Amino acid sequence: MELRDIEIFLVLAEELHFSRTAERLHVSAARVSQAIKKQERAIGGDLFVRDTRNVRLTPLGERLHRDLKAGYQLIEDGIEGAKAESRGAMAGLTIGVIGPQAHDLVPVTTVFRARHAECELTFREVGFIEPLAPLRAGEVDLQTCWFPADDEGLREMITSEPDMTLGPVVITEPKVLMTADTHPFAQRVSVSMEELGDCALLGFKGLDSIPDYWVQIHSPSHTPGGRPIPRGPAVGNWEETMAKVVDRTVCLVSAEALRYYPRRAGISFVPIHDAPRGRWGLVWRTDRETPMARAYVQVARDIGTRHFDLD
Repeated sequence: MELRDIEIFLVLAEELHFSRTAERLHVSAARVSQAIKKQERAIGGDLFVRDTRNVRLTPLGERLHRDLKAGYQLIEDGIEGAKAESRGAMAGLTIGVIGPQAHDLVPVTTVFRARHAECELTFREVGFIEPLAPLRAGEVDLQTCWFPADDEGLREMITSEPDMTLGPVVITEPKVLMTADTHPFAQRVSVSMEELGDCALLGFKGLDSIPDYWVQIHSPSHTPGGRPIPRGPAVGNWEETMAKVVDRTVCLVSAEALRYYPRRAGISFVPIHDAPRGRWGLVWRTDRETPMARAYVQVARDIGTRHFDLD
């Protein structure tokens, strides 16, 4: 028995009138009659008594009505619940960003808002300690994340985060060395990755909760030549990072620092001429992919990666 035929039976059981049933369901009276005859043939008995004066349920019809009504209500409730959940998912999108990256995503965001004006889009800053925690907690739907510079690191990231889907790379940029103005490197035109073995590099707080691929992106343990890089104080946020960059302690950062924090008193940014470019991509929980998250990712794919360079 098809769902539409069940609906016709239930409405006719309420109305007990073929024309009113047809009008209520926006079908013809003939369609109602055909559906009931079809059901009676399939069941093997009359569901209604019809005469020139009225229509009434037979005992068999009354039993079928009781049984079908509860089940049909469950189906309707399920459909309405799914629609409500879909409307909720369509209505909003929260994107987590590290630092000022919402500004770098403006081209993607502008097109997304033009395509999906009904969506309430919100940006939320996430920290670089346990950066994926907001995603896992359901506090954001989608977020930017450091991606390793090479395929080996990317494979390690995929293995380390099996509950996450890695999307397109949205930003690439050079890496620079953040130092105090008084540091010898501050006067250099550029430095090499090998020279990091000559100074202490800031570490991260909470290393036990941070995967190694994440640490190696901005706080590598060895130079390309295999020399150990001394570890300086551990930091947990950007303000601590800038405060700790004193004397011979330095920090490897993305070039976005030059775009958004160029005039910080006492701080210099030195290009690293042989560092791999930093990559930022979009990440989301595989089991909580929403329609609006998919739509934002699609816009990012359409626009392509945004490449920044040092001016």
